[in-house]
Amino acid sequence: MGEITTIGVDLAKNVFQLHGADAQGRVVLRKQLKRAQFLSFFVNLPPVLVAMESCSSAHHWARELSKLGHQVRLIAPQFVKPFVQGSKNDVSDAHAICEAAARPTMRFVAIKTIEQQSTLALHRARQGLIRARTAQINQIRALMGEFGWVSPQGPHQLLANLPAQLEQARETLPAVFVELIELLRGQLLGLNERIEAITKLIVQAISHDPVAQRLQTIPGIGPLSASALAASVGDVKSFKNGRSLAAWLGLVPGQHSSGGKAKLLGVSKRGDSYLRCLLVHGARSVLCGIERSSSKRYDPWIEQLKQRKHVNVVSLAIANRNARIAWSVMAHGHSYEAQPRRAA
Repeated sequence: MGEITTIGVDLAKNVFQLHGADAQGRVVLRKQLKRAQFLSFFVNLPPVLVAMESCSSAHHWARELSKLGHQVRLIAPQFVKPFVQGSKNDVSDAHAICEAAARPTMRFVAIKTIEQQSTLALHRARQGLIRARTAQINQIRALMGEFGWVSPQGPHQLLANLPAQLEQARETLPAVFVELIELLRGQLLGLNERIEAITKLIVQAISHDPVAQRLQTIPGIGPLSASALAASVGDVKSFKNGRSLAAWLGLVPGQHSSGGKAKLLGVSKRGDSYLRCLLVHGARSVLCGIERSSSKRYDPWIEQLKQRKHVNVVSLAIANRNARIAWSVMAHGHSYEAQPRRAA
């Protein structure tokens, strides 16, 4: 039996499946371990290449195995799926992970630090609260609309008009319904307070991060976008250039080309949708700033693009450019300095 060089691990909550192969790719290990046995097994093992899917708890185990001297590689689940043979189960999944890790052209996910994961946890919690706030706003609007009370669009307009509407509604609507809306309004205000508190934690977390501070020098990238970029990208050297980062974020056109005929589609929308949303909204803020600005010091590239394309296309183009600039800022360790552009 050959010496183990690569181990594919199918992670789970309590039971982990291992698949080991030698340098020639022959199977030399198939083993199932309980959670408490996982690290003790690798302590007694010579340094090997350990591959896992980039899923829940993968970054934690990657850090722990790296401390034991093993070389850890994380693979996106969509790149593992083509290597699954036969029916899907833990054994075949571990085998597929091991096979995928042996491919010389395989792209791996950078292992995140504890600080990066904690920052992303703040963003995920804030995103969940925003979803809950939107649902709460829609529910209040629907319930009030059933009785003929309508507020202007926007959460601020709803909160501003709701107290006066409830005072007027006390004369015509049942008291139990008015009390219900008061409770829902209190819940909405509580969600706003928690969102604001988490936003302050994010801003506080990046105040000592030099990478995030440099990213904020890019027009259209604020504290939230800078924090999410710095934490999500991890090791920027894993991207060859700025276009690779933009493609990873789904900000480049998809393709359906064949026979030498290139056919470009809409944006691919791959990668992290939350991070892409932040960049696109930041690009829209740049456009709004141009519209509100009284000076004529506009970017000629944006001005020419606005004359030829829809505003949504222009926003995506700005987001794509910001992603490329962000790669340069993170890769070379410098702040962004706008260069004067000549109009065509």
